[in-house]
Amino acid sequence: MMLYIYYLHHEVTPHIIHRDIKASNVLLDSDSEPLVADFGFAKLIPEGVSHMTTRVKGTLGYLAPEYAMWGKVSNGCDVYSFGILLLELFTGRKPIEKLPGGVKRTVTEWAEPLVARGQFKDLADPKLRGNFDENQLKQAVSVACLCVQSEPEKRPNMKEVVYKLKGYGSEGKVLQARMDSVKYKEELVALDQTSDEDDGGPEQSYGVFGPMEVQEMQDPYNQHGDTAKHV
Repeated sequence: MMLYIYYLHHEVTPHIIHRDIKASNVLLDSDSEPLVADFGFAKLIPEGVSHMTTRVKGTLGYLAPEYAMWGKVSNGCDVYSFGILLLELFTGRKPIEKLPGGVKRTVTEWAEPLVARGQFKDLADPKLRGNFDENQLKQAVSVACLCVQSEPEKRPNMKEVVYKLKGYGSEGKVLQARMDSVKYKEELVALDQTSDEDDGGPEQSYGVFGPMEVQEMQDPYNQHGDTAKHV
């Protein structure tokens, strides 16, 4: 899965941002190898362009904060979505879950205190019944934490994600796990309040705001010198 995203970001020209990386868009072939599906929201990124401002498409819970709230799309958006997918994979939890009383909680909000306390075993899906390599779990948690950073510039690119998940350069040491992804938790969950999605319902796509509408909100990621394109 990560190799396909790496290929889209680093090997093809122009580069491709998928914009809808999520569990239901990962299919298995006859050899149980993962394939990335549904390129309906994909964007081509011209050479020399760092990010684009566009209409928001995708599935809430997987969307990076800067994309969900301001329509700013870059390779980092797919990296964030991959981090959420990774968390979903080893925790068995949905990106956004509904708690009693209608309160919603993101998987990063649930995982953050466990990561901070180093309780990696408690992050694992109970269905695994403890049948996993703890060091591999720690490594996956570390990479997921990097991928879901609130600030896109703090996230690794997919080349670095592949490098880290394969264990290159780690010298047998687990990366320091630190999660800083719930900075905009309230804003992101508020966007999800407009959805009727519940734990048993179908996933819904989100495409409400256009670029001019979302830019009315303060954008802390708008830095001078960025090469951007509005589409």
